[in-house]
Amino acid sequence: MGMDALRFMTPAPASASIPVSLRRQFPDASFVGCAEIVVSTATDRSGDCTPGCLFAALPGTNVHGCAFVAEAVERGAAAILTETPLPDVRACQCIVPDARAAYSELCHALAAWPSRRLGVVGVTGTNGKTSVAWLVRSLLSHAGHPTGLAGTVEYSDRETSVPASLTTPDPRTLVRWMASSYRNDCTHFALEVSSHALDQRRITGLQLDAAIVTNITHDHLDYHGDYDCYRAAKRRIARHLKRGGRLILNLDDPGSASLLGDTPTNALCLTFAIDAEADVRAQAIECTPGGTRFTLTAGIEEVTVETPLIGRHNVSNCLAAASAGLHFGLSLTEIAQGIAALAEVPGRMQRVDCGQSFRVLVDYAHTPDALCRAIQAVRETTSGRVICLFGAGGDRDRRKRPEMGRAGAQADLVVVTSDNPRSEDPQTIIYDILTGCVAAKVHVDPDRERAIAWALREARAGDTVLVAGKGHEKEQVIGRDRIPFDDVAMCRKYLALRDSSPHIPILPQLVKSA
Repeated sequence: MGMDALRFMTPAPASASIPVSLRRQFPDASFVGCAEIVVSTATDRSGDCTPGCLFAALPGTNVHGCAFVAEAVERGAAAILTETPLPDVRACQCIVPDARAAYSELCHALAAWPSRRLGVVGVTGTNGKTSVAWLVRSLLSHAGHPTGLAGTVEYSDRETSVPASLTTPDPRTLVRWMASSYRNDCTHFALEVSSHALDQRRITGLQLDAAIVTNITHDHLDYHGDYDCYRAAKRRIARHLKRGGRLILNLDDPGSASLLGDTPTNALCLTFAIDAEADVRAQAIECTPGGTRFTLTAGIEEVTVETPLIGRHNVSNCLAAASAGLHFGLSLTEIAQGIAALAEVPGRMQRVDCGQSFRVLVDYAHTPDALCRAIQAVRETTSGRVICLFGAGGDRDRRKRPEMGRAGAQADLVVVTSDNPRSEDPQTIIYDILTGCVAAKVHVDPDRERAIAWALREARAGDTVLVAGKGHEKEQVIGRDRIPFDDVAMCRKYLALRDSSPHIPILPQLVKSA
């Protein structure tokens, strides 16, 4: 382009962005069309490009970002971040070995590195991420440390919250929420970190004060290929710890405990457990239909904790959050008060009470381990039968479907239905589940709404109906369509209509249709 340096002339507001020299930020990068680029705005979405911005051409699941470079330039992109030089492009190019990592790092730099100004807790693990992140926010905020949040349910900066689109936001979205949290006087930030985000380097540039690994069981193997690769993605979270940060591990879980040797030399390790010997423990656990009571111990100190959250798995989640609180200097009393202040987490053992004589819980459990733990928690606090409704996602790991069936078979009455079938035939998914579901009573209906109505119609006084799999979600994905669907709303609807619902007999088994 015949210039030694290119400075983007359309900066974002000063509160949100600062100019960044790509030559200085990425000293090993090479440049095509100019010797330097100073950037004030960047995006990886060609449709968001504005005159003077940088477009990051990132590898995608189905299409590479390079396919959208022409559109980005047409919209005014003045420079391209890419892994390979692109011919016939009327824009300067910054060539880096890993465009995903570079783009994420650039987003943090443009936002003046908000994670360096906040106390950041990253939570990863197969199950429990959302509950732990919400508990962390509750105990820190209750102790006088306002805390922002980004995770599966919502993104929040203390003043505003919106429904989440991804468990871990894309880099630009993440830094915006962290920066706005800081501007809104938050001192801390709780972040759910998915294995996808770690594998795709979406949190490069993020610095953590504490990294919690709740557990590592089998999930997302359709993406990662096998358990070892999945575990390898999870262990990367330790690389993001600040000097003096804490890696917080669950010694009751073999997957989490296996990361004990991954603590960086400039960081520390803190452990928690119910059964194993650990730094932070729970004893004298009492589970009731209304919640859980236990003794929290750390060293020679102890405190009684009462929480509306149900089940031993939530005790483990409380220990994880308590460990983060201890890292930030909270007392056990402050931690206990903060845990008690959280009434519920949306879609996580969420009660649906319309005055009925039985209990209804909506839970996000969508892995074999999570479903097993949820049923165990319900069993421990139910005088009657446990009725469990669940399915499995389409276009996802088929290997876990029989395991879901085996987990669900712990219930007294199993209702197998659709989750998000996506492009798959719901009957095929159900058949895969039933190959592992050896239960005395199984009812099958691929229509989730009808299945919920049936389960509620079958319930009697003292029973618990566990509606599992979708939790907080407000949509059901069928084919390419996203249909409004809310398990909690459906339960309320059919509890109100329960007396007029038709009786449908139990089907002892599914005969796969031709």
